Amino acid sequence: MSATVSDGNPPVRRLSDWSDARLAELADDYDTPLYVVDLERVRENYARLAAAFPDADVHFAAKANTSRAVLETLEAEGASIECASAGETERAFAAGFEGERVHYTAVNPPGTDLDRVVELAAHNPELTVTTGAADTIERLAERGYDGRLCLRVNPGVGAGHHEKVRTGADAKFGVPYDRAASLLESAADEFDVVGIHAHAGSGISGDDLGNHRELVSRMGELARTIDLDLEFVDVGGGFGVPYHPDDPPLDLESVADATRDALGDIEATLVVEPGRYLVADAGVLLTRVNTVKDTPETVLVGVDAGMTTLARPALYDSHHHIRTVAGDGDGSTVEATVAGPICESSDTFGTHVLAAPTRGDLLTIGNAGAYGYEMASQYNSRPRPAVVAVDGDRTGVAHRRETLADVTATEEVPWE
Repeated sequence: MSATVSDGNPPVRRLSDWSDARLAELADDYDTPLYVVDLERVRENYARLAAAFPDADVHFAAKANTSRAVLETLEAEGASIECASAGETERAFAAGFEGERVHYTAVNPPGTDLDRVVELAAHNPELTVTTGAADTIERLAERGYDGRLCLRVNPGVGAGHHEKVRTGADAKFGVPYDRAASLLESAADEFDVVGIHAHAGSGISGDDLGNHRELVSRMGELARTIDLDLEFVDVGGGFGVPYHPDDPPLDLESVADATRDALGDIEATLVVEPGRYLVADAGVLLTRVNTVKDTPETVLVGVDAGMTTLARPALYDSHHHIRTVAGDGDGSTVEATVAGPICESSDTFGTHVLAAPTRGDLLTIGNAGAYGYEMASQYNSRPRPAVVAVDGDRTGVAHRRETLADVTATEEVPWE
């Protein structure tokens, strides 16, 4: 999309690095709202992270972006994959991942999920199933599963960009640290116990890195305590990306060095699980202005994307930088509130400095490659947007735009 992105594989891609001409062409060809994902940038991000962790296995956290185009790109680059549901696990296999490169790491999995994963494991015995509760281990045994088992541990240390994504100290996630060793050793009688897993949270950077190091240190200590030959110690991912245009990039080399130091001397392989780090800045969301309204409080810029298209601002108060595509005009700018068409006051993308807004302007929303389309919904009966993948000069539809018929496709009249 832009030579400035590929040169030297820079650690962050700013919104200004995207080609305005290419984005305008895509919006004209495919309409808006429109997600754009750049597969070349996904490769660049993976290469940088794999180089920083040369002795580790890199597992992509699929929940960040399960687009077939993204999964196939990462599979071809040699990544492994971490799946949070049976559905993600099926999509991983469909994208070409072999069983030894797939970890199923669910939280309180429904019975239907366990049924399907046990079935998948029967045909792919190298699949690893990660559990976070003694109950889940019992439920697997009841289904006849005796394969590769990893235990998710709650180390009591959390980190992340928002309280809703700090998992490392949340009781929902993992077995309490002081119970993990005994549970693992008893599970080894029925299962092939291969690893331990923990995850501090999502969007970790800055001050949170201290908590990440503490989590890794505790997992290293646990690995040395357990009287089992573990294949791996998985310390999660959550590596942050800069959402504000003046935020510095994550010092990945320092994070990698600190992770290895904190883990200490273990025989097992280190596993990391990046999600957003690999895909966030590889994607943008294009949206058009349909309303410009001056109010006493702000200039309100209404657009055709909303919280159903990109939920993170409404859900986490997340900042996504927005700029006008090829919109310098006479150079005048306006501080404006960008809001969508959903009937909720939370349906806003925050306040941004834009070129003087006019109906029909094309805006681009940055860092939309992670948890963008994945969290899109049909609330207000609004069809989900299209996703276009670009790879050099190639362009193709990764997800077609939904129609109202897609929204209502599952409806039935209950008494007919």
